Amino acid sequence: PMPVLLGHEVAGEVVETGANVTSVKVGDRIVVCMVAGCGKCPQCRAARPYRCQRTASLGRSPSDPPRISRSGGAITQFMGVGGFAERVLVHENLAIPLPDEIPFDVACLLGCGVVTGAGAAINTAGIRPGDTVAVVGCGGVGLNTIQGAALAGASRVIAVDLQPAKLELAKKFGATDVANAGDADAVEAVRDLTGGGVDFSFEVIGMQPTAEQAVRMLTVGGTALLIGVQKPGNKLDLDLFGEIVLPQRRIVGVAMGSTSPHRDIPMFADLYLQGRFNLDDLVPDRITLDEIGQSYQLLAGGAVARAVVTKF
Repeated sequence: PMPVLLGHEVAGEVVETGANVTSVKVGDRIVVCMVAGCGKCPQCRAARPYRCQRTASLGRSPSDPPRISRSGGAITQFMGVGGFAERVLVHENLAIPLPDEIPFDVACLLGCGVVTGAGAAINTAGIRPGDTVAVVGCGGVGLNTIQGAALAGASRVIAVDLQPAKLELAKKFGATDVANAGDADAVEAVRDLTGGGVDFSFEVIGMQPTAEQAVRMLTVGGTALLIGVQKPGNKLDLDLFGEIVLPQRRIVGVAMGSTSPHRDIPMFADLYLQGRFNLDDLVPDRITLDEIGQSYQLLAGGAVARAVVTKF
């Protein structure tokens, strides 16, 4: 519902807590993660908060004042966060403790881009050493998918994109091969590089044609994982027998990298501090709150992987 306060990747310091908050205290450094499990339903109890269907229970009742308002009217917090602001008011289930050594301007990415991409490779796909992987789309989430696959031991990680600069950046995150989809057929390029197709493909753009490509670049028994946010109404145009049943392929929808935030975010933070997980190269651009509009234009054009608001 409008009006809405956007922004969902946040890191900062707790400045105040409600009377019933027990998991964090004033002065704690935290990452805010929008995987807002209720903590009580069967999915949450099974460590699958990304499947929680009771997230509305974390909101305020209609009789309570809204968390954020203007002139008496409620303002929607995007994904329960609303991070494009000087201060953020969230439910304590979204607050994940952060080590003192990790700076806020890269830590914020742990809340979504990192866990969505790397989590899809490690948690959802369960990549094992020796598996082959293709990642279609090398933006912020795609780069994390690449390094998650590399971290899990994939023998080949093929980055697919239209922009040479992004493909070069993908090599920093563990891509063993790159394929420019503007120069040649991406499916044929991946199949040529692997001698028949990959075990796992990840679509990280959110378009029908690239989702179909992700399926077609699989080997026999391969799995296509769809991460990109598709437009409502998009449909796949596939030969179900020839492209799915006969080659025994699977298509899996991915939400937030199948992440359990209180388990996964501390793990990735620790890997970063060990020098085994790259966050620094994800953030080439640090901006003010007033520069968000221009920065979105740069993101849309592919000039940067991520931009982070550091000044208000």
